[in-house]
Amino acid sequence: MLLGKKRKLGRMISELQVGERLELTQAIEDQDLLLYLGMTNDNNPLFIQHDYAAMTPFKKPIVPQILLTGIITAAVSKYLPGPGSSIEKQSLTFPRPVYHYSKVTLHFELSEVNVEAHHVKIIVTAHNEKKEVVVDGELVVCPPFPPKSITSKVLENF
Repeated sequence: MLLGKKRKLGRMISELQVGERLELTQAIEDQDLLLYLGMTNDNNPLFIQHDYAAMTPFKKPIVPQILLTGIITAAVSKYLPGPGSSIEKQSLTFPRPVYHYSKVTLHFELSEVNVEAHHVKIIVTAHNEKKEVVVDGELVVCPPFPPKSITSKVLENF
């Protein structure tokens, strides 16, 4: 359990540079889909019913777009900039569906570092196994703030 345990913070804004990149590949498994569907109570037949999906232009069940968004936000929280980061704004498009059991490769590139506003912009693109773009967008992220020293306010009352 992570409660009560200190975790190393991600990189501070002063440590980030335009042009930094991150690439991750994520396989979409039954467990991912079932956890999402169970947690959200999302019963969209397009996500879970093969017979319904077969009658649509998609032909088979697709991965919920918000699940893909969760994979993206998790990468920000874990790696770029890392733990302690907060997403302030996101703009994502989903030009093609992602199907169950697919592998998605995500590409992140830091496109702007704004020290005064304490945020960075990250371009994100995801491709399926056929190298087709399945997610495209931009995130505005607040990197972690340096923690204040435990003694920083000791003399405030004097």
